[in-house]
Amino acid sequence: MIGLLYQFPTWMQRLYRGVTWRRVTPDKRVYLTFDDGPIPEVTPAVLDVLAKYKVKATFFVVGDNINKYPHVYARVVDEGHRVGNHTYHHVKGTKCSLEEYLREVDACADMLGQGRSNLFRPPYGKMRPAQKRAILERGYEIILWDVLTHDYNPRYTPERMLKIVQKYTRNGSIINFHDSIKSGARTIEVLPQVIEWLQQEGYIIDLL
Repeated sequence: MIGLLYQFPTWMQRLYRGVTWRRVTPDKRVYLTFDDGPIPEVTPAVLDVLAKYKVKATFFVVGDNINKYPHVYARVVDEGHRVGNHTYHHVKGTKCSLEEYLREVDACADMLGQGRSNLFRPPYGKMRPAQKRAILERGYEIILWDVLTHDYNPRYTPERMLKIVQKYTRNGSIINFHDSIKSGARTIEVLPQVIEWLQQEGYIIDLL
């Protein structure tokens, strides 16, 4: 069952209805996503890598970070990446009420400006059923992931993360990274290797 740490099987994904774990595509197309930014310590370096390889990604951003670092957020949008809502304070849905959670979602949405989209990713991948229903009723698409790199975990080396991507990526995979302090150096080191491997394997890296 160790694979559950990296990729939840299809039957388990179906139990959590209304959520997108993977895009079903007829071709070799995958999606790079980054959570928890934007922050000046990591996000610009991620953007530099993406620009070098001419790749676009989807950033699930925290509203409070946009407020603190609007210039970093502006670069994400200006360079053609897509952004999604990740709440204002990166709150865990299981730890707050429906009303508080929706206030967090709305506050983040207010910060997105021209980058605003209908994409939402719950922090930690966790939310209560009532929260999920309310988010869907507001017209959001809830995006989770098909491949979890564990870049936020210091026990995972870039080499180990690359092997996870190589083993579990398939057509339509949504690959989860973070542009956060915890993930920082490991994400920046492994990202070029991941992109090069995906491109060598013939994958198209696309926006959600």
